[in-house]
Amino acid sequence: MSIHPIKVPDLGEGIAEIELVAWHVQPGDAVAEDQVLAEVMTDKASVEIPSPVAGTVLALGGEIGQTLAVGAELIRIELDAEPAPMSAPAAVQTSMVEALPRPAGPAPPASPQRPIASPAVRTRAWELGIDLQDVTASGTAGRITQADLDAHLVAHPARGGPHAPRPAPPPADATQTVKIVGLRRRIAQRMQESKRRIPHFTYVEEVDVSELEALRARLNAKWGASRGHLSLLPFLIRAIVLAVREFGQINARFDDEAGVLTRHEAVHVGIATQTDGGLMVPVLRNAQGRDLWSNAAEIVRLADAARSGKAVRDELSGSTITITSLGRLGGIMSTPVINPPEVAIVGVNRIALRPVIRDGAMVARQLMNLSSSFDHRVVDGAVAAAFVQCLRECLEQPAILFIE
Repeated sequence: MSIHPIKVPDLGEGIAEIELVAWHVQPGDAVAEDQVLAEVMTDKASVEIPSPVAGTVLALGGEIGQTLAVGAELIRIELDAEPAPMSAPAAVQTSMVEALPRPAGPAPPASPQRPIASPAVRTRAWELGIDLQDVTASGTAGRITQADLDAHLVAHPARGGPHAPRPAPPPADATQTVKIVGLRRRIAQRMQESKRRIPHFTYVEEVDVSELEALRARLNAKWGASRGHLSLLPFLIRAIVLAVREFGQINARFDDEAGVLTRHEAVHVGIATQTDGGLMVPVLRNAQGRDLWSNAAEIVRLADAARSGKAVRDELSGSTITITSLGRLGGIMSTPVINPPEVAIVGVNRIALRPVIRDGAMVARQLMNLSSSFDHRVVDGAVAAAFVQCLRECLEQPAILFIE
């Protein structure tokens, strides 16, 4: 039997190192060809690394949270079958799976079809000691979902389902140590870097969205079934598209090391999205060329891709301005953190029915605050305030949104 080391593959786009997020095997485990060995994190996304060979795991190349360079040994496997010498150098491959070394010669032992599941589902199954081969899938194309894991736990309480014996409660002074790795660590690093390098100027403005909400309700009632539901965000994106025509320095990216501000004609909107793993920012590209329904559909698609772990690198980079919203948890104001190298982020707070004095009388209006932060190195306070006032005008008089 021979030993087959598997190295950290070159994932392209100038990536020089990865972070180990999860091991799906341990020393002594038998692995089949194409079985997922580990999950790693690049600067933007999680990537599963499969085995190109069948065999037995001898050693792991690092611990969870450790950073490994491309080309470093990731894992060592003892092969089930002796590979024949390769007759010619392997061609350079472009995909992540093909970039891993494969032995020539006899095919490895046949293995069952690998279950389809997201990295989050695989990680949870590993933690629970569940073999995904035993789980009945209900998702599209046979994908195993979190709900399928829940159902499996109910059917097999010994695995830790709701009918399993409850462990004794921990003592009152018990603590839990959680290592910050993967996406959570990337978020922490980016937020720290943003606050350390960027002097934030946050401006909060109240917006009366009563007319906009009435329009949105009418549009959804008339076309919601055929064109899709409209949330507030497509209208805000349209307002941003109009506002940056006047304030081009807002739709920009700042290279502070080179001292260069690059203004963009195209509006690529980052949509801050909460996922099980942490905050991700998929990018809605060319918002200026889309209508309300196209933007609404793209927001839903990108959010689903981010939450299911399917978002690709191109969908997670290149934004020129970001929107962040906590939905119904939005509170009355917030202090959003800029997504560098952008220079602005627009925060959406909760809509609430509040009393307002109009023409000497108290009336109920639907009010919402916009909490926006700007890079004060390149955006003056007066410019930031004027930009938000432009957004306010568009949202309070929604007819403006449809005037070119």
